[in-house]
Amino acid sequence: MLSPDPSPAPAAPEWRIEPGLTDYPQALAAMEARAAVIADGQASELVWLVEHPPLYTAGTSADPAELLDPRFPVFPAGRGGRYTYHGPGQRVGYLMLNLAQRGRDVRRFVHGVEQWVIRALARLEVEAFAVPERIGIWTRDGGQEAKIGAIGVRVRRWVTFHGFSVNLSPDLTHFGGIVPCGLPEFPVTSLEQLGRDARQESFDAALLLEFPTLLTSLTASSENPLEGRSGTD
Repeated sequence: MLSPDPSPAPAAPEWRIEPGLTDYPQALAAMEARAAVIADGQASELVWLVEHPPLYTAGTSADPAELLDPRFPVFPAGRGGRYTYHGPGQRVGYLMLNLAQRGRDVRRFVHGVEQWVIRALARLEVEAFAVPERIGIWTRDGGQEAKIGAIGVRVRRWVTFHGFSVNLSPDLTHFGGIVPCGLPEFPVTSLEQLGRDARQESFDAALLLEFPTLLTSLTASSENPLEGRSGTD
């Protein structure tokens, strides 16, 4: 007797690069709408790369005392974590992936995104790393640990949204309006500050080259029943 055929692998996600600056409330509404139709099986998964005008976002654990100078608009984000900054010169990646087809493991997904971004940065000669007790992407700037990227996701009906941000060439003084991710003891840095290739097209190409390894990493042997917000920062 023949065994039933295994479930077919999910189709490759759509890959979209948005030109110009994307309004944050518009992006949030678009993400939530796309995640809903993905969960209903009516749309493909999506990787959406954008750039925002200057703004701060507040995660579900944001402490008002860490909003030092609201010089830019502040938006509730609905993701885990605290305050973070988005603005020109920063690449933001919104990931709408269906974990119901990719292992149902939220922690594995967050770790996979970390490693994906780290591998992409390595292609641009940035030695980045993860720190277990601090979600995000870290590197060394002048011998000191500094944050170069943030990660924050939410999962609804096993579909992810939100994602990551990486500092290519933003105005780093803009981070001074907040305590970034609630970690006052660590500075932020960028590819430009490190003297590396900070062009968006270079980073986007590195992300695309490393993307298959993220999808491969999501195949889990066990399931994590926890849905909802995952810490950002």
